[in-house]
Amino acid sequence: MLKGISPLFSPQLLKVLCEMGHSDTIVIADGNFPAETMGKDGIVIRMDGHGVPELLEAILQVFPLDQYVEKPVSLMERVPGDNADVSIWKTYEEMISKAEKRGTDVIQKLERFAFYEEAKKAYAVIATSETSQYANVILQKGCVLPE
Repeated sequence: MLKGISPLFSPQLLKVLCEMGHSDTIVIADGNFPAETMGKDGIVIRMDGHGVPELLEAILQVFPLDQYVEKPVSLMERVPGDNADVSIWKTYEEMISKAEKRGTDVIQKLERFAFYEEAKKAYAVIATSETSQYANVILQKGCVLPE
């Protein structure tokens, strides 16, 4: 255990977050996301038993969002005609607004297959047990700037 670091961080997740450089991306995936398929060229971190919101909140405490791009946060857009509950997005917006001075302006929604293409390029994919649909998030890492 480390002081000041969320107990959700496994050694592997902490290592990956530290290894990532500016503009690298990480996917926090729901339980239906094809994590092993999308992450076959990167690192897949199993976080079974955890949901996306709790991991997103913990990661945003230590992970700077890319300050040089307009939209460093991507969500998977709901497929047209699908009436799935996407209320989890409101939770994400609240967390991101709390962690990021630009607020929800940093969030974009990507069409399902465009999201998959971006996920394939990610440095890592975190596979969770999240049951909400369209709960997937891609974060693009920024720089820690001197204060």
